[in-house]
Amino acid sequence: MSAQESVETERKYDADLETPLPAFGDIAGVDQVADPADHQLEAVYFDTDGLILAKHRITLRRRTGGTDSGWHLKLPADRGTRVEIQAPLGQPETVPEELAEKVLVFTRDDELRPVARIHTRRTVHRLHGSEDVTLADFADDHVTAETLHPVQMERKWREWEIELVHGDEALFESAERVLSGTGATPSGHASKLARAFGTAWPAAVPAPPKARPKGSAGDAVVAYIAAQIAEITALDSGVRQGADDAVHRMRSAARRLRSTLSAYGRLFDADAGDRLKAELKWLTKVLGKARDAEVLRDRIGELLNDQADGVVPATAASRISDELETAFNSGYREMLRSLGTKRYFRLLDGLETFRDEPPTRPRAGKKARPVTAKLTAKAIKRVRRSQKEAAQQAGAQRDMALHQVRKDAKRLRHAAEALQDVHGKPAAKLARNAQKIQKILGEHQDSVVSRSVLLRLANDTVGSVEDNSPYGPLLAAEEQRAADSGARYEKLAKKKRLNPL
Repeated sequence: MSAQESVETERKYDADLETPLPAFGDIAGVDQVADPADHQLEAVYFDTDGLILAKHRITLRRRTGGTDSGWHLKLPADRGTRVEIQAPLGQPETVPEELAEKVLVFTRDDELRPVARIHTRRTVHRLHGSEDVTLADFADDHVTAETLHPVQMERKWREWEIELVHGDEALFESAERVLSGTGATPSGHASKLARAFGTAWPAAVPAPPKARPKGSAGDAVVAYIAAQIAEITALDSGVRQGADDAVHRMRSAARRLRSTLSAYGRLFDADAGDRLKAELKWLTKVLGKARDAEVLRDRIGELLNDQADGVVPATAASRISDELETAFNSGYREMLRSLGTKRYFRLLDGLETFRDEPPTRPRAGKKARPVTAKLTAKAIKRVRRSQKEAAQQAGAQRDMALHQVRKDAKRLRHAAEALQDVHGKPAAKLARNAQKIQKILGEHQDSVVSRSVLLRLANDTVGSVEDNSPYGPLLAAEEQRAADSGARYEKLAKKKRLNPL
């Protein structure tokens, strides 16, 4: 059985042992209440020695009893909601692989172990509206909790929990008035586990600084860096599970980080920035093998589909498709191996340290607008120099030069994106114009790579390229694509100006 994912929306309240149950019928929309159902719940919570999941407000438990026995992983979502992922009970001490993989980006190479055991005597009152629609479940919990690591203690308390089923937020507002009337108060703890640990519960990972138009240059850049780190963290499990577009998006986030560290490197310690850039280059290369193979597979597959029947024999088309699929699978397997290494985990550590304790230079403390405008101007000059160089080249040398223009435009785009909260519309416009150059030249580079692969396949076949009719039409189509993208770039380069901020 595979894991199942759902979103839970609930509110918790503290109640004294002698507090009477609320009058459920006074809650707006509640027409009837089902007979109470009693459950005995036993839950063992897992975390690392350093309680890293707790710091990220994630809970992982194995629970027996009730209607949903099994492993439960709860991830924070929007206010008042959490994503819950469930898996079958399995073995008591072995976290299911599909759940462990979801949190690997946080736990890294630290082992998950039992940190608390909680027994709950629960009575559930199901609240129904008109036409017997279940609006919410009200749980009256008597809790006994024992923490196992890093401290050992025992606590007992009573709490109420109301979780929406088909009801809406308005039910919460009405319920809070009714529950407050009994003397119950909104819980000061996010979870039973937090209450069990009490003062030993770790502080949450701090929020990064926000970019402000009148703030410092360092804060502006670190805020953007923090957003990209969050993107990598959010995408990690999707990349491992083959979710659509996850590899592409994680690679883009890594590239944004590297571009930002390059464009604004003068604001930070050079050694720290260089170490991260080198490791981010490695990560983008690791992700790129799978992503580039995927793009190439889809691109040449599209060319094959566009050809008239019989132009490319089935045997040749099959050979091409098999080779491209093999390259993708090989790249994906290598990527998965790399994402399980200490090197990847130490990169994540390094990024978080840079975010939380930025190694800034004095210049980073100056006002963001003038400092970042000057640094962005250098990125613009870099693009202009590479454009000038490309204009003087032809043939294969021109292809290489246009690829450099593309890389410099991408770096400029990311540098401008990082400043949209500081410079507003001018930064957004600069990012768009740089992206247009990058996109067209990205298509051109895809064509260059596609042609090189097709030429290699053709040369591996007996006979000359010209005599290999299966490849001739495909090469001709790619050459036309390259010519079209090259012409569009020339037109754009004359029309679009990269104006300094």
